Amino acid sequence: MVSSDSSSLSPLQSSPRFCNSFANRIFSDVAGDITLVVDGYSYLLHKFPLVSRSGKIRKMAANSKDHGLSKLELINFPGGSETFELIIKYCYGMNFEITTANVASLRCASEYLEMSEVYYEENLIARTEVYLNEVVCQSLEKSLQVLSACEVLLPTAEEVGITKRCVDAISRNVCKEQLASGLSRLDFDGDSAELKDRCLEWWIEELSILSITFYRRVISAMGTCGVRVDSITASLMHYAQSSLKGIGKQHIWNPARPGNGSVVRCQRVIVETLVSLLPTEKSSLIPMNFLFGMLRMAIMVDTDLSCRLELERRIASRMDMVSLDDLLIPCAQTGDSLFDVETVQRILVHFLQCVNEEENDDCGYESEGIGSPSHGSVLKVGRLIDAYLAEIAPDPYLCLTKFIDIIEVLPDYSRVIDDGLYRAIDIYIKAHPMLSEQECKKLCKLIDCEKLSQEASNHAAQNDRLPVQMAVRVLYFEQLRLKNSLSGSSGDLFMSQKISSGVPSAAMSPRDTYSSLRRENRELKQEISRMRVRLSDLEKEQVCMKQGMMDKSNNGRTFLTSLSKGIGRISMFSGPPGGKVPKSGRKSKVSEGKTRRSKRYSLS
Repeated sequence: MVSSDSSSLSPLQSSPRFCNSFANRIFSDVAGDITLVVDGYSYLLHKFPLVSRSGKIRKMAANSKDHGLSKLELINFPGGSETFELIIKYCYGMNFEITTANVASLRCASEYLEMSEVYYEENLIARTEVYLNEVVCQSLEKSLQVLSACEVLLPTAEEVGITKRCVDAISRNVCKEQLASGLSRLDFDGDSAELKDRCLEWWIEELSILSITFYRRVISAMGTCGVRVDSITASLMHYAQSSLKGIGKQHIWNPARPGNGSVVRCQRVIVETLVSLLPTEKSSLIPMNFLFGMLRMAIMVDTDLSCRLELERRIASRMDMVSLDDLLIPCAQTGDSLFDVETVQRILVHFLQCVNEEENDDCGYESEGIGSPSHGSVLKVGRLIDAYLAEIAPDPYLCLTKFIDIIEVLPDYSRVIDDGLYRAIDIYIKAHPMLSEQECKKLCKLIDCEKLSQEASNHAAQNDRLPVQMAVRVLYFEQLRLKNSLSGSSGDLFMSQKISSGVPSAAMSPRDTYSSLRRENRELKQEISRMRVRLSDLEKEQVCMKQGMMDKSNNGRTFLTSLSKGIGRISMFSGPPGGKVPKSGRKSKVSEGKTRRSKRYSLS
């Protein structure tokens, strides 16, 4: 490549300057007769070599009123003065090299100057087209470089078709790469997986140089060409990590920072575009940490609602794979609670809708087993939400309404036992001492005392933070459970009622009958699971009682004596007509519960 004299090409501040490096080689005795201005840079040149190759300059010179020294300005010249200097070299017959770095700007500039073969044989348009078709489009790396260079050449690059050809070439070459990689996998040993992945998917990192507009077009073309879904997902993850890594709360929440608004708008477009490009195939397993990371970004940059709902819907469809740390999403609004509770609530609503849709789509009448995927996922999510409630309960800014809304989202059958719910409510009451008695009662009504384990019941019976009515209910169900376990009728009445209530009515449609049977079946499975937990508690209690009877055989306290005292206190729960419970009865039960309790159930 022949380098030019930089002094002869520099712009003049007062008057144009004759370009000796170009003209003296051919027209050493001819003075310049035309001045061209590009981006404020003035060039004193010769009219003949320019008009012989450029149709635009020929027309402008012909229409000029000054037939002497013409001065023409090229407005919005593609590529700027640097590309124009290469055009001058070509017009004066000087050698220079067409490369991937300048071919896009030369093609757009030659289109702007109308340098077609109408005016000169093998003109610049034809030469750049040959290089694009025979060199650029045959290489994935060169196509990426040229497409990236087109970002500053729009809309001319779009009009001459450079961007479309590069996008098609990239997607076509990626398919070739994957075909070659499928064959080369046979040449790798099982121990070289890391080397194999690095060699086969090198283009994933290369795509990160593109702007989000061109990147969207490339990924869409790849999906049409049949590129593997896992490769597209890996590319989306890498692009998100490279383009969104500088985002942060302090960067977004500081409105006084200059340029902050434009940065946030750019990040918002990137997040919304990446979410729209996520594969829709059910077989595509996008990592949950990536989905939650994109959801956090979407909240921080305030994307539109459809973008966030799409992420929440994808997360809800695989809710049983979510961890507790994933749900701890920081709240983007200052002065509100520390965690984004509304987002978690919407995810739970989507999850329950997915469960209902799966049940409605099932056309058979066969019943599910206890370990069925839908039933097991609901129970797993129930335990996860109880842990989430306990984690957000200490937040002093978490209002009671939001806390109750999260609890009420899940149905009753999602919890076999209410120990986790009781622990979360106890932590919330402790962290919010300003709650009124009525608010505490409202919270405690959400706990099913019949679904508390022995350990949780012992703790609740002596918990001074709970309303008295809660302790009375706990003691009542404890005595009722003990009585039923001894009489051998635990759950028999309940099971018979469930079975009898599940008989379909003749007026019900087959679909309603099936829904009713599914609902009754689900309740029966829940009761069986609860009975298993009760049986385990009773076995533990029996072991403790036997050990206590052996240790205290000399003092004459037997199991029947303790039982008779406990059953005798049940009559006190009805109490006098006023409904008040004598204090002595509650204290005696509390003292007895302390002897059986092995440890505290939550922090006191």
